[in-house]
Amino acid sequence: MADKETILNVDVSNETYDSLIPQLFHRIEEQQHSFIVAVNPEKIMKAEQNADLRELINAADYQIPDGIGVLLASRLQGGRITDRITGVDLMMAIIREASRQQKRIFLYGAKPGVAEEAKAQLQKDDPNVHVAGVMHGYTDDNDAVIEAINQSQADIVFVAKGSPAQEQWINDNKSRLHASVFQGVGGSFDVIAGHTKRAPAWTRKLGLEWLYRLIVEPWRWKRQIVLPRFLLHVVRKRQKKES
Repeated sequence: MADKETILNVDVSNETYDSLIPQLFHRIEEQQHSFIVAVNPEKIMKAEQNADLRELINAADYQIPDGIGVLLASRLQGGRITDRITGVDLMMAIIREASRQQKRIFLYGAKPGVAEEAKAQLQKDDPNVHVAGVMHGYTDDNDAVIEAINQSQADIVFVAKGSPAQEQWINDNKSRLHASVFQGVGGSFDVIAGHTKRAPAWTRKLGLEWLYRLIVEPWRWKRQIVLPRFLLHVVRKRQKKES
């Protein structure tokens, strides 16, 4: 099981892409469920105040550190998390390995038509990718969703319904599904389909994606102010614990 540490009562997995991918595909062979949730400072701050959200996040098998702030918080409290794992990049890493091992994937969520476009782009980039099925996220018949995923014989299900709705859906339904790997991926289908542009690679590499977003989308400043508040909260909690 994943090596984890706790930041403000929220579990965070200490994994890298290279350590996580083999674990996930080994668990597929063992027919074990792997529930993946991405955590960032904003989500951790909300979870500290919301017991239900905190319980949902901590119920996952892997809580990937999606945000430079999580790495900084780990360092501030003497932890060992050093690698950022973004949701969309992990999704693409899983898809590449699924192509290599001929595992089947299912895309569930987003607006009507987006999952289909994402499927087309994935198969254009790699004809060996086996997208066994797609379904948009505006279907009211949950039993129909479960049936479609099970009939597809998918090994991996990506759910794009926004957080925490996508994580709640996974937690509520994974016991009814034959798939093994479940990841909530937010707006990743839109990114793959070309509807949403990612920050330049150099900003992501330096952990400055938040700054790029603030420059191109200045109305997001209220969300970005969470980062310094989050780090200050981590420092104060550690000081209180040590006093």
